[in-house]
Amino acid sequence: MSEHPLASLKIRLRHGDTFAMGPGKADLLEAIQETASIAAAGRKLGLSYWKTRHLLEEMNQCFRQQVVVTSKGGEKGGGSQVTETGRMALAQFRAMEAAAGSAIAERVAAFQELLAPGNPADN
Repeated sequence: MSEHPLASLKIRLRHGDTFAMGPGKADLLEAIQETASIAAAGRKLGLSYWKTRHLLEEMNQCFRQQVVVTSKGGEKGGGSQVTETGRMALAQFRAMEAAAGSAIAERVAAFQELLAPGNPADN
């Protein structure tokens, strides 16, 4: 399989002047689900803590209920959790991405038939 897919789609959903969800915010929610930590999720994605917090604040302002909640540290330390709203938004977004990819798959295959064999960068 190619390192670079022939087609890629980038879906971004607006709420007013803000993007409520896009690929980066979806990746962030998944990373928080995996790590239970905002800081660890940001590190995993190569984001600064400030950028990570900013993205979460944007999402929390866009949705009716918070998408991520945090708990303060203590003996066992604090943590972060994706809420039910966050999980539902993430699932809907990933379903949209899959549906969009499926919708263009036949046309992408037809387009690919028109391309010369090999990789132009190899010439």
